Amino acid sequence: MRRVHPGWHRHSLYCILPPYVVRTIAQNGSPAQRAAALRTMAVDNTFRALRLTSAVGAQRVPTRRIGGMMAESQRQRFIYNMGGQEGFPGTLARSEGQGATGDVAVDEAYDGLGATYDFFWEVFGRDSLDDGGMPLNAHVHYGMNYNNAFWDGQRMVFGDGDGDIFNRFTIAMDIIGHELSHGMTEDEGPLMYFRQAGALNESISDIFGSLVKQKFLNQTADQADWLIGAGLLADGVQGKALRSMKDPGTAYDDPVLGKDPQPAHMRDFVRTWEDNGGVHINSSIPNRAFYLASLKLGGCAWEKAGRIWYEALRDMRLRPDCGFARFARITSLCASRLYGEGGTEEAAVVDAWGEVGIKVTREKISVARVPTLKVPAVQPSGRPSA
Repeated sequence: MRRVHPGWHRHSLYCILPPYVVRTIAQNGSPAQRAAALRTMAVDNTFRALRLTSAVGAQRVPTRRIGGMMAESQRQRFIYNMGGQEGFPGTLARSEGQGATGDVAVDEAYDGLGATYDFFWEVFGRDSLDDGGMPLNAHVHYGMNYNNAFWDGQRMVFGDGDGDIFNRFTIAMDIIGHELSHGMTEDEGPLMYFRQAGALNESISDIFGSLVKQKFLNQTADQADWLIGAGLLADGVQGKALRSMKDPGTAYDDPVLGKDPQPAHMRDFVRTWEDNGGVHINSSIPNRAFYLASLKLGGCAWEKAGRIWYEALRDMRLRPDCGFARFARITSLCASRLYGEGGTEEAAVVDAWGEVGIKVTREKISVARVPTLKVPAVQPSGRPSA
């Protein structure tokens, strides 16, 4: 029996661009860059308030079944052109089965939604985000110079970027997969969007967003770049992506963006109240654990590591306030259940978590001690304080 969760945890606006990055641009950018950042912040804050209001009393839509069996899968994609406006839905530009339009953002969104749907269907037998054939809606060309992309519980929304710091937000397939995966997590996992549970939420989206791209490119774990948002940063920006799952903290180091603040190990865990308790910053710790597990398991990352993490998200022992240590324990239990107790798969998962400072044993779960004398907080430069 699948869990049915009340809608209280569905209050977050899931943006690909962390608030601390937008704030840093507003602090360090040129007048035009600051203006674009402030407009982006205003839009994001408005949608967060709307999400909080609409979440009251919401209930999860039941999975669609026919005769006790899952209906045959079929993609349903609808891409709307906002034309620089902010009032939904915009003009329908492309729907399922129609050919390319020549509008690169429309066509990238169409292809990215299709690749994400195909990934979940082909790998996990999952019929869309809700496993019930949910149509996938995307809205491109949103607002003027809007520097973000988000999932609001109903639709994907993409800005065109300012062309100075960010390119169009449809440019990276893993960004599309990341945002849509938030919808899958909302349906499956009761993860609060706060502190470690929220960082797990973000990590799961990074993981499946990366796997969507890897499967589309038919890459093995050792061939993948493990970058989130490669191609998003405009020419002249000193960086390669928004995040690196392989080497957290190395994605960018730029006078306007600041330095990538993500830690790679629990000893560098960032304690902050910003960004819902650091959900985008500390997501790098479980991200790296997944990357390490994928390399140890070999082959294509979605085959074993992806299956283990997917089953962990669906596990009944996952709690709304689940922290890294508990989730690590659940992944080890899922590896044991799927591939045999004490097997190489379980060992790979346990070893991967150990390398980021989270020790998993059969008796208990212990976590590498997080420093408490100095409390890092993200400064306007984008760097954690010393």
